[in-house]
Amino acid sequence: MKHEVLVADDHAIIRDGLKKILADTDDLIVAGEAANGSVVLEKVRARDWSLLMLDISMPGRNGLELIKLVKAERPKLPILIFSMHHEEQYAVRAIRAGAAGYLSKEGDTDLLLPAIRKVVAGGIFISPKVAELLAGDIAPHDNRLPHTLLSDREFEVFHRIVRGFGLTAIADELSLSVKTVSTHKSHILAKMNMSTQVDLVRYSIEHGLADQ
Repeated sequence: MKHEVLVADDHAIIRDGLKKILADTDDLIVAGEAANGSVVLEKVRARDWSLLMLDISMPGRNGLELIKLVKAERPKLPILIFSMHHEEQYAVRAIRAGAAGYLSKEGDTDLLLPAIRKVVAGGIFISPKVAELLAGDIAPHDNRLPHTLLSDREFEVFHRIVRGFGLTAIADELSLSVKTVSTHKSHILAKMNMSTQVDLVRYSIEHGLADQ
């Protein structure tokens, strides 16, 4: 009997690629697909799955909030994040939110099947890079990098600010009011002890948080 995987990614080429890779195995199969966060929740609620492979950036509900919502619906469902974002950007937060592993789409392809099998079996997949980031995350508060002090929602706003999104675009994507996004921006600048958006962009580049 094959383990049935739900693949959630808004890019059909990624979904098709994963279907082909898993079709060549004896123990895994892509049994469902979702192209946006709302469909992910519908399919998670509808039946049991062996694994959810989830892109952290999709239309509709997305990001860290979606991980938490899925775990609230199906606490025992293992989630493996398969994302375009580098580990520095979201790995620690994703694991804290309930994911059992994090893989970058630009990472070593030889890790894909071992990671899937480990998470399906109830384990946690952590690359050496993620292990290093997790170790830094438990450092004393005074020794932590400023961006690690942001809440998950603030970090999602921060990540979009440094990618050049305006407040209205961020509000639309995260289903927030512009006023709320503006408040988050103020809190971000205060927590990171910075004055302008340019400071945030410079910081994100220096610490590997900007998209390549």
